[in-house]
Amino acid sequence: MKKLLSCLFAALFVLSSCNKDDVIEVDSQTAPRITLDSENAVYTIKSGRELTISPTYENADKALYVWKIDGKVVGTQPALTVCEQTVGELFVLLQVSNRYGTASEELRVDVVELEIPTISLPVPEKGYTILVGSPLTLKPSVIDTSIPTTCTWSVNGKEVSSEKEFTFDTSEAGDYTLEFATRNEDGRIEEMPFGWTFDQTVFNLSAGRRIRLMPFDITNAFDASYTWSVNGKQVQQSSDPVYIFSESAEGTYTVKVEMKNSYLTVPQELTVNVCPAEGRYYRAGSPASSKDWNKVYEFLAAPGQFVNERYDVTTMDAACAYAESQMKLNTYVSLGAFGGYLVVGFDHSIENDGGYNIGVSGNSFDGSSEPGIVWVMQDENGDGLPNDTWYELKGSEYGKPETTQDYAVTYYRPRAAGMEVQWTDNKGASGSVDYLSQFHTQDYYYPAWVEADSYTLRGTCLKANNYDQSGNGSYWVNPAYDWGYADNFSPIDRLTDDPNSGAGVNANHFRISDAVTFDGKPAGLKYIDFVKVQTGIQAKSGWLGEISTEVFGGSPTGTTNTVSASWPITRPCATTPTRSSVTTLRPAASHCRHRPMSKRSPQRVRR
Repeated sequence: MKKLLSCLFAALFVLSSCNKDDVIEVDSQTAPRITLDSENAVYTIKSGRELTISPTYENADKALYVWKIDGKVVGTQPALTVCEQTVGELFVLLQVSNRYGTASEELRVDVVELEIPTISLPVPEKGYTILVGSPLTLKPSVIDTSIPTTCTWSVNGKEVSSEKEFTFDTSEAGDYTLEFATRNEDGRIEEMPFGWTFDQTVFNLSAGRRIRLMPFDITNAFDASYTWSVNGKQVQQSSDPVYIFSESAEGTYTVKVEMKNSYLTVPQELTVNVCPAEGRYYRAGSPASSKDWNKVYEFLAAPGQFVNERYDVTTMDAACAYAESQMKLNTYVSLGAFGGYLVVGFDHSIENDGGYNIGVSGNSFDGSSEPGIVWVMQDENGDGLPNDTWYELKGSEYGKPETTQDYAVTYYRPRAAGMEVQWTDNKGASGSVDYLSQFHTQDYYYPAWVEADSYTLRGTCLKANNYDQSGNGSYWVNPAYDWGYADNFSPIDRLTDDPNSGAGVNANHFRISDAVTFDGKPAGLKYIDFVKVQTGIQAKSGWLGEISTEVFGGSPTGTTNTVSASWPITRPCATTPTRSSVTTLRPAASHCRHRPMSKRSPQRVRR
């Protein structure tokens, strides 16, 4: 401001000194004025396309024009033409100067992706063969865009139809070339091929057990049939892509599945290792055994408000080390939104004696549950790693119509810091994990140790039962499910009536005998070696953000183990307990960082 006033004073002084009659004369010319041709100073351009920004000017005769992007001069003319390939935001500064001053405007250019029409029209390698007079109806799949899209069918180079579907019919024999095209102003046409996903290609299971082999995310299969073979012998052919494998003889089996339809054939090879029968690799406990879990093998969070907060890890090993350090301090590890998980193991096998065998600590309290699905695994191949078969521990919601098995969510890396995380699921839904800048200000809620720009998490999804009790978004309640879930204020498996009004650490307890196979039948496991806890809901509670399971630790709780539990417990009856049959337990003093808003508030305090 001082500099500007000084300049004006100097100008007046010159004018005054040139006037012999001491009358001040002011020139009618003034500093330039800029009017942008966008009301909000935001322009949108598609990747690779040109955009010309042409403001209008006043008092700009003999003015100097300077356009800058990121401090670099990119133009010196009244108009600026922008062409950018990279999707994102460009911040532009325009300065216009004359002898009387300088005017400036800041504007933003949003570079967005092209909206390309996408089609899928699989055609047999040798084309179609039809009889004269027999019509052939072709129905391509077309993904629409917000831009008007046109369709054209051509026969031998001559356009014959502008409809999406076309029926070819002729009374003359011969060879005909058919072409289908979709176009819009963005131009390019793409084929969308058949696709499927195998989350793993190597499987381990004990002799005599069953395992489900199947592809996920099947697209454009049309009239597909699936042929399965084991060690070169065909064992199944049907339209069902699922094969149930079971062998009693130990060994390595090569399993092949071939998808075939009218247009193409796609194969996939799998390996199934049939390991010794259950019990070969059982590890008995001893007085020297750890009373708790002894190692974190995997920690893959879904995006969430606590992810990357106060820890900086870029590899799975570092993420596991972080989780171990937290739980050793009896401090929470947040699993993020649906599908985020943590895998721990024990230095001895946890025996199934029919009662409660496992305890998983969380910080639920009355009105605030964030349930996690619990899975168990035996070390079936004896290599000490959780690479065998997972069995879900069924809870109160298992098998209900509203519970979704084989649910999958794909999360996408945000393009810039401070942005929400977008997701899509395998049911056609989409949404986001909100960025809560007022509470958690780390740049990204997307796990820093995930290198890919997207990743998919699968598991069992419970129907969300959270609701806004206030009606105005200020007071959210996350009710508990009856039993069978971690971080859940269960009236049954917490084994206490303590309301936990201080949001301290408290445990849910689980029975290995509740383990089920893929089809809901009892797994009949005599013991387990690994436990996985996984966020089981995809939902948000307003300003509280996503529902995310928190884990503080896990331990064996059964009396038949040779090591003691990490908290005192008296075993209740072996059947599903009622409130009157359980023994009240008081966990040790909490180191929990979460505290409730008030003793009556059902809000989980995340902030």
